[in-house]
Amino acid sequence: MADTADTEGTAGTDRLGISRSVVDGVTVVTVTGEIDHHTSGLLRHALAPEDPSQAARTVADFAGVDFMDSSGINALIAAHQAHGATGRLSLAGVRRPVLRTLELVGLTTLIDCYPSVREAMEA
Repeated sequence: MADTADTEGTAGTDRLGISRSVVDGVTVVTVTGEIDHHTSGLLRHALAPEDPSQAARTVADFAGVDFMDSSGINALIAAHQAHGATGRLSLAGVRRPVLRTLELVGLTTLIDCYPSVREAMEA
């Protein structure tokens, strides 16, 4: 069973698209476009668990993200922290240039990256 909601703010909506759905109890956030200082707030909001007091699993589908600057890194760190000790944030389908940035800053040691949403959900 999947619930779906589109989330797009006013700043940078022509550069960033975000949709959210719940599949088998896992929140899947599909992100497309560019993540920078104009759009990172939208990402941070979309990745935050709806109820931080409960263990939440979120998979962020980054297959459509072609650019991310340090603002995106900060949004991912905040989202990881918002999931707390019992929740989990994973990334899926991260393109090579964005993945390289995540590796350089060491974020792949905090947030697991998978080739696909399916693999992230099964992990």
